[in-house]
Amino acid sequence: GLSAMGPVPLTLLLCISALAVLVSPAVDEPTSDDDFTWPQRKVPLVQEKQTVHLGNSDFLAKPQTELHGICGIECQRGLPEPSLNDLEQLLSYETMYENGTRTLTTVTVQELNVSDNWMGASGSRTRRKREVYGTDTRFTIADKQYSLKYPFSTSVKISTGCSGVLVSPKHVLTAAHCIHNGTDYLDGVQKLSVGVLKERSRRKGKGRKGKGRKGKGQRKQKEEEDEEEINDNIEIEEKQERKGKGKGRRSRSRRSTTSEQPSFRWTRVKQMQVPKGWFKGISENVMADYDYAILELKRVQKTKYMDLGVIPSIKKLPAGRIHFSGFDDDRPGNLVYRFCSVSEESNDLLYQYCDAKPGSSGSGVYIRLKEPGKKKWKRKIVGVFSGHQWVDVNGMQQDYNVAVRITPPKYAQICLWVHGDSS
Repeated sequence: GLSAMGPVPLTLLLCISALAVLVSPAVDEPTSDDDFTWPQRKVPLVQEKQTVHLGNSDFLAKPQTELHGICGIECQRGLPEPSLNDLEQLLSYETMYENGTRTLTTVTVQELNVSDNWMGASGSRTRRKREVYGTDTRFTIADKQYSLKYPFSTSVKISTGCSGVLVSPKHVLTAAHCIHNGTDYLDGVQKLSVGVLKERSRRKGKGRKGKGRKGKGQRKQKEEEDEEEINDNIEIEEKQERKGKGKGRRSRSRRSTTSEQPSFRWTRVKQMQVPKGWFKGISENVMADYDYAILELKRVQKTKYMDLGVIPSIKKLPAGRIHFSGFDDDRPGNLVYRFCSVSEESNDLLYQYCDAKPGSSGSGVYIRLKEPGKKKWKRKIVGVFSGHQWVDVNGMQQDYNVAVRITPPKYAQICLWVHGDSS
């Protein structure tokens, strides 16, 4: 049902988007099909050079809630492009094993020129005042009809209090600060584990398992139909969102409380990898750019995972919108989904005003584009949500929510971690 209030926010939103179009520098370029397609580009090669053993960690670090004094937008614009030598140092990485031992692996980067100035002209320096950063626009996905289906099912909880996203059947991408403060590993990382949402098991468990025994082909088709359905559901969610706080929202929350709340199935982490760029003393200015880590799980997950993608500019995309789901502190045990526009971007960071509370750090930030030559939309992770940051803009402290974007060299490095081969 539409309430009397329903249409008002919608027209308001249309005005805002009309404004955004006026502000956008690319207003005269028609939207081509390319704007809706994942770009195909070569990625540099990152290869292991040497691995040395390090002493055990003290695990004494305390988690930081606020990250201050990072090199902001203006500061980032003034930074020179890292040299090949710098980049090899920043992309070298530490591996921490479950028994507490650590190694440091140095890397070589080849064929970097394929990604020279990969953002192209998107360094367009438009600056916008923040838009809506008032009303809380997060959805709780408490209904397991949604939370256990793709893309929401790819979100995981990290035992140190963050979120993460499955990027393979046994690898989770998260924020580096969720396990390491730049100097030492956090207390709790010794027994790090990852929680995947699962249905509360019913007593008639056996019967349910039997029901799912379909032929392989049928199951594949069923999965695709389910995914289409959840896509439609998200579209509906977004439409409801735009209508503002109409009756739709109330009925949604009532619906979600009646369904059983999902619980987590916890899996221990076998090893984890953190880029050297995250460590203090390597380069103070770019620490924030390397706030990501990969955790390898001891048990392979049956849940669908999300692929990584590299996108030159998010602001230039037709909707310019990013999405992510995580386990925000203020809604315990619930998965929280949101989407918003990117207001600024640098080579390595995305600045936005997505509503987010601590706990959602480490969530995979994704967008949806078409695969080249195909009609089907595909979601891919283009960044890792880092959290709330105070950023210097024109000498003034401004607060933003910041996400670390996946660049071609980072993409190659993560492929090396996940597959043992960056190609």
